[in-house]
This record gives sequence, C-alpha cells and structure tokens, in this order.
Amino acid sequence: MVNFEDLDLDRIVEQVCAGVKLDRETARAILNCPDERIGDLLAATLRVREAGFGRQVKLCMLRNARSGICPEDCGYCSQSRVSKADIPVYKLQSISQLVEGADRAAQTGARRYCMVTSGRGPDARDVEHFGEACERIRAQFPKLEICLSLGLMERDQADTLKTAGVGWVNHNLNTSRRFYPQICTTHTWDDRVRTIENVRTAGLSTCSGGIIGMGESDDDLLDLGYATRQLKIDSVPVNFLNPIKGTPLEERRDLTPQKCLKAICLFRLLNPKAEVRAAGGRELNLGDLQGYALYAVNSIFVDGYLTTPGLAASATREMIERMGFEVEEQD
Repeated sequence: MVNFEDLDLDRIVEQVCAGVKLDRETARAILNCPDERIGDLLAATLRVREAGFGRQVKLCMLRNARSGICPEDCGYCSQSRVSKADIPVYKLQSISQLVEGADRAAQTGARRYCMVTSGRGPDARDVEHFGEACERIRAQFPKLEICLSLGLMERDQADTLKTAGVGWVNHNLNTSRRFYPQICTTHTWDDRVRTIENVRTAGLSTCSGGIIGMGESDDDLLDLGYATRQLKIDSVPVNFLNPIKGTPLEERRDLTPQKCLKAICLFRLLNPKAEVRAAGGRELNLGDLQGYALYAVNSIFVDGYLTTPGLAASATREMIERMGFEVEEQD
C-alpha cells in the first residue's frame, strides 16, 4: 500500500502533465491524503490545472426545463418517482422561456448554458422542441455554449441536436458500474455509457461526471475517476450529494470539506486536459473551503442547481477574485 507521505508530488505533476496515467495505488493515496497535508495536494494539483487552463474560471448556468414527473428511481434525485421531496413540478418549458434563460445566462457572464429535463430520455417532440430552442439561442447568443441534459439518448437524436447548434450533452455516470444498482434500478450504468458513445459519435462534446457521498467506497470513486479518463470525457462535473429531504438518501452524511477537495484533486489529476467543474452540493459540502476547489476545477456553476439553491453569480465572482483567479469572460 502506498501512503501519501511516500508520494513525490513534483514527479506526479510532471508525469500527469506529460499524459501519464496515475497508477491506482497513487490515486488511492491521493484520496487518503491526511487532512494536514491537503495544502500540499492542492498546490500540486494547481500546477496541473494551470498548465491546461491558467487561472481562468468558466461560469456555467443550469436551467431546469422540466421538473419532476420522472419514472426513474435514482435515489439521490428529488425529481424521481421514489422521491417525496417538496419541489416545483411542471411540464416542458416553452421555447421563449428557454431563450429567456439563455439571455439571463449571458447577462451574468456565464459561458455555458445547460438545459436539463427530468425523465428517462427525450421523445421526438422533445428533440424537435430543443432543436428549435437551440437554433434561436444560437442566433441570439452566438458566443454562448449550449449544453443539454435530456437523459438516455439515441444516435439519431444526438445528430438532430448537433445540427441545431448544441455543443455539449451532459449525461453523468454518477458512480461506478459496481455501485450503480444501489442508487438506481430502472436503467444501468452501461445504458449511460451508450448515451455517451452516441453523443460522441454524433460529433458532440461529452459532459459526464459523478456524485460523491452516496455511500460508495473509495474503490467506487476510483473506478468512476478512471472511467471518465478512459471514456475521454471532455467536461467532468463533480457533484457532492445534497441529501434532500424526501429522497431515499436524505439521511446520508458522509462527506467532509477535506474529502471533497481530495476527490476534486483526483479528478483533475486523472483528467489534466478536460474541463473539471465543481457542481451540485458544492456550497453545502465545502462551505468556507469551496474557493479551494478552484485549485483543481476550471469551471463552476452559478445561481443554483435544478431544485436546490446555490451561490449567486456576483458572490461567485467575488470568491473567484478573492482566491486569485479570474472569470473567463465572453469575447
């Protein structure tokens, strides 16, 4: 077993920047970094982050385009059929509402706008609806990156959305293949991988990461990290469980701010050239230490998530500047 104290961080940085994959025991040692050494880990990870992205931070904004009414049984999700959470429930938002959301994203300085729907996957009407919305958004906000998260997706659907101007599709792996049946039984981990493959084949950029703190082991977290690398994911969101009242995981409280930071460092070191994003649950689980996530991530959400609030765009900008980073502004 390799201990963190045995690691040569300078050599690890050099190798990672050269494209060498971390061996599993080194990755495990990073996850088990003693809390009192986390400053050393963050400093090393920052060097890798700066090599690929400098000190710029991309702002991203989510839009919950359809809330609730989901037939899947994902245990972490307030919108699933097994959830009793008190959330807004509404059908697919109109094209004008989606365009209005894009305008709001652009006004806050967000570079990426991600529209999300609850449900197993899009039907033909959903694809047509988002296709038209994306064409209008592209015409009005040509600099805004468009991402969709619509569930399980077929190749022809991805082709249609690519033609409409979509740049990214998000479909998180969420956890390891082994642990996946513990959080969802209505579809499989491999179903999600097929969606990622369909998206990439259509020429879209992939966005896929996971949720930390659902009861997974370190081996599950390592498997997830290596999967994002093996699948060559372009954009890797790292979420931290927000245990919402009324969901099966409402009592789960496994995370510390230090554990979250170690996990983010792991995802950066495994994916040195990918965008890595601090996503849902960041504010709750990192608290006053959330600014240190910027030592690993180059992208961050503003103004909340799907059914939970988050740090406002103005406060996020202040945090970024206070930590010595700068917002990646639109041209």
